[in-house]
Amino acid sequence: MKNLLRLLMFFISLLGVIFCLASCEKDPIPPSLSTSGVSEITYLTATTGGNITNDGGAEVTSRGVCWGTSHNPTTTENKTDNGSGTGAFISQLTGLDPSTVYYVRAYAVNSAGTAYGNEVTFTSGQLTDIDGTTYNTVTIGNQVWMKENLKVTKFNDDTDIPHVTDDDTWFQTDDPGYSWYGNDEATYAATYGAMYNWYTVYTGKLCPEGWHVPTDEEWTTLTDFLGGEDVAGGKLKEAGTTHWESPNTDANNETGFTALPGGYRSNGGQFYALGSQGNWWTSSEDDNIYVWGRKMYNNLGSVDRGHSNKNFGKSVRCIKD
Repeated sequence: MKNLLRLLMFFISLLGVIFCLASCEKDPIPPSLSTSGVSEITYLTATTGGNITNDGGAEVTSRGVCWGTSHNPTTTENKTDNGSGTGAFISQLTGLDPSTVYYVRAYAVNSAGTAYGNEVTFTSGQLTDIDGTTYNTVTIGNQVWMKENLKVTKFNDDTDIPHVTDDDTWFQTDDPGYSWYGNDEATYAATYGAMYNWYTVYTGKLCPEGWHVPTDEEWTTLTDFLGGEDVAGGKLKEAGTTHWESPNTDANNETGFTALPGGYRSNGGQFYALGSQGNWWTSSEDDNIYVWGRKMYNNLGSVDRGHSNKNFGKSVRCIKD
């Protein structure tokens, strides 16, 4: 009788275990997922995504990708929000810096926590203008600048910028126009870029999309970050005398900005100061005749803030929006 009772109790316990295995809820675990490869890479954007293959036993309430410039990015950095649930999804990365290495991971969130997919890496594209010319860029403080002078001959809506070689036409026009130093494209264009009158800057269509001609205030932000106008020139100028005339005072180019002495074209149409001066427009008017700009000299380590006539021809460095 006792043996029969023990056997009965054993079967009751076994039935309980079977019932629990069939019906008792398991504690959820973080989801399982993978990160997609990166495609459609430009200097500002890229496309990637992920695939959630298992929800971990609880609803996936949030998913997307996160990215940064260091390994193992998390959702505390840049991230997308691609809804909820399992399965594949596509993400658009925006606000990238040109020519920069990025690390990307897909993420998924359920009640057990946040899980990450495998890490993938890519390099964003170079900045390219409407003519197809590419430019290197540099980050200084919180600003991203071209580290080369602009060379474009079309506006970013694909319309031509008038090429003005004649001195009288340059002097008289109040329309957009550009030229090469000395009207010699073959010798000077690749190194020093183009010279634009301010009517070209005023259109707002000179720089590639996502970039603009810096304001007077943005140039001041740059020089303030470098310790002020009195010392900023040396930190911005290309070192040595390959392009700058001697003595190229205080030039060390510690920022990587690589300012070059492209000279200028006067409002009368003449060309001056190649090798001894670099001159750059801002987008900020001082009055109806004059516009603020910046100038650097071979024999000074400073940056000169001054204004000049709108018919002058100067170099342009674009800054990221």
